[in-house]
Amino acid sequence: MRVFVTGASGFVGRHLVATLRARDHDVFMIDHASHGDVLGADVTDSRAVDGVMEAARPDAVAHLAAQAFVPASLDDPVTTLTVNVGGTLNVLNAVRRLHEAGRRVRVLVTSSAEVYGPQPPEAYPLRETTATRPANPYAASKVAAEALVTAYARSFGVDAVATRGFNHIGPGQDERFAVPAFALQLARVAAGGEPVVRVGNLTTARDVLDVRDVCEAYARLLEGGGTAGEIYNVCSGTATPMRDILRRLIEIAHVPVEVREDPERMRPADVPVSVGDAAKLREATGWVPDIPLAAALRDVYDEARARVPSSTSR
Repeated sequence: MRVFVTGASGFVGRHLVATLRARDHDVFMIDHASHGDVLGADVTDSRAVDGVMEAARPDAVAHLAAQAFVPASLDDPVTTLTVNVGGTLNVLNAVRRLHEAGRRVRVLVTSSAEVYGPQPPEAYPLRETTATRPANPYAASKVAAEALVTAYARSFGVDAVATRGFNHIGPGQDERFAVPAFALQLARVAAGGEPVVRVGNLTTARDVLDVRDVCEAYARLLEGGGTAGEIYNVCSGTATPMRDILRRLIEIAHVPVEVREDPERMRPADVPVSVGDAAKLREATGWVPDIPLAAALRDVYDEARARVPSSTSR
């Protein structure tokens, strides 16, 4: 199978490409800048998307390209909506033209559990039928992207599905996100740096998966699992407090540290708890997560430690 991947140079994109290749799929990659085997193409440019889609002639499309950092969406909602909604529209339109030409292409559009927003206690674990309550522009952009998936499946027969990914971690994640930020600070402490870890809100609890498990779910959907027009949670079903995640990383690093709250790391609208139910995905594809949280955290820390020189001074 030939799979077209947008956002192929990103955190999830790199892992998905590896997963797809391990499953013997041919991968055609684009990102906003070209390098190596990755072709440069801006998903907000409809002509560019049409051109590369026509050249690739894929059997499936994984649309990952997005502005995915919530604080950035608060600083610049327009860019977030332009990329996340406009980019999705361009990809779906390009696939629609292939569909009309007689080529059936499965499309996976990645959304986010952020669309659920804050929910009453009785709503957990969150299911795909739970009403969305976006609490930031990023979440709103993903609600709109999901709506496009549903509309294009129903109106034009496009074989599109969407996923609501909960928190996922792994090697290569941007340190703007909490878990890699914890790991990198601890690695610097282990290398001889100041024994302080600066944190945001540790009272929240999150449903956390290893990114490689997430990519396994994506691969199964790209291979035809699930039903066009449907949305699927990708989650573990367990909420882990961020305080516990930090504690586990400190134990892995085996260093004494002081934990300090940093106002700049606080979000103005932080959802207290986020945990989902992946029964729908499991029934559609047989997917279950395989990598324990402890192993995922160890890999994140080991990568961070490898990035920090041992000569760091106090």
